[in-house]
Amino acid sequence: MLIDIGPLRHNTAFRRLFASQFISGLGTMVSYVAVPWQLYELTHSNAQVGLLGLVQLVPVVGCGLLGGAVADRVDRRRLLIGSEALMALCLAGLLLNALSAAPSVAAIYALVAVLQGASGFHRPALEALTQKLARPEEFTAVAALSSVRGTIGMVAGPALAGLLLAKWGAVGAYLFDFATFLAALFFLARIPREAIGAVDAPGERPHLLADLAEGLRFAWARPVLMGTYIVDIVAMAFAFPVALFPAMAAADGRTESVGWLLSAMSVGALAIGLFSGWTGRVTRHGRAVVIAAAIWAIGIVALGFAPSLMLGLTCLAVAGAADMVSGVFRGTIWNETIPNTLRGRLAGIEMISYLTGPLIGNARAGFMADAWGVAPAIWVGGLVCLAGVIATGLLLPRFWAYTSTPATR
Repeated sequence: MLIDIGPLRHNTAFRRLFASQFISGLGTMVSYVAVPWQLYELTHSNAQVGLLGLVQLVPVVGCGLLGGAVADRVDRRRLLIGSEALMALCLAGLLLNALSAAPSVAAIYALVAVLQGASGFHRPALEALTQKLARPEEFTAVAALSSVRGTIGMVAGPALAGLLLAKWGAVGAYLFDFATFLAALFFLARIPREAIGAVDAPGERPHLLADLAEGLRFAWARPVLMGTYIVDIVAMAFAFPVALFPAMAAADGRTESVGWLLSAMSVGALAIGLFSGWTGRVTRHGRAVVIAAAIWAIGIVALGFAPSLMLGLTCLAVAGAADMVSGVFRGTIWNETIPNTLRGRLAGIEMISYLTGPLIGNARAGFMADAWGVAPAIWVGGLVCLAGVIATGLLLPRFWAYTSTPATR
């Protein structure tokens, strides 16, 4: 029943990649809390916090597609290093802005947009390299380990962010994230070059845009892949409440509450992840994704009606546990059905699917909360999410019926 850590024990290159992303992921989650918190402190507007999602949307779409195509043409380790270095520079900019006498809201939006653009190159390279370093029989274990890695960051990062923000404000949070990027770069530089494999010479590859188009055609022709993308976008676009956490924390009267709210989802996810050994025995992956996403929606609906912060945290933990299950099986489906020669391009599309939803969801929640109130913005979105997830399963029967076989595993 416990999580399978075999890939960490037997694969040095994967272990160093895992360590680098574990460290930088922790710092990223600290800034993930700090940026909206700082915006809310400067503007006292849910809409301004929600606007952050729209500012990030363009670089997510544009750089996600382009970054995926680039990741299939270049040394993925170097692309990761370059992306993390640019992200570290963005954190340095956020830190300097926070240190100024009058921090600029426009500068926050601009730096976060560049940061998101850099992640558009980082994520496809990471996913393609992860698949390259793992054996097919390890894909489910690797997906679980990657989910747990991110989840630990999402538990510890927001909780740490709450403490840093309460004591040192945004300055302390941004300084911590900058330091984690430097540590991650150290581990990435130590991944053996021979583990990455050769990259096709430029003359052996079609034009970059042709590469991109090939990846889009591959995804569009496969209902199983499209189902994973659509479910995730629907779940996040209509039931992602993170933009409202600063307002909920302000209502609670404690700055630390913003960290608790974000950590709560991750606590539930971590509980599932640490005992994810059972996932290796599940074969009906499409059905598992749909059911888990529906449970996520129900948890968010319950959050909208929660009469106290403690009950709200419990609802978020249930939703986070369901999201972890969905993420594990979506990751397994991707690695089982996508060849490594296309993995970077498809990872770019995946990144768009799982980042576009939260960005739209934050904007939706922020504007709806200013118009209707925080609670209706949460539970109405959750109900729409539930209907959309069920509809996706019904309209894409091949996705619902997808079953892992020994050949794909």
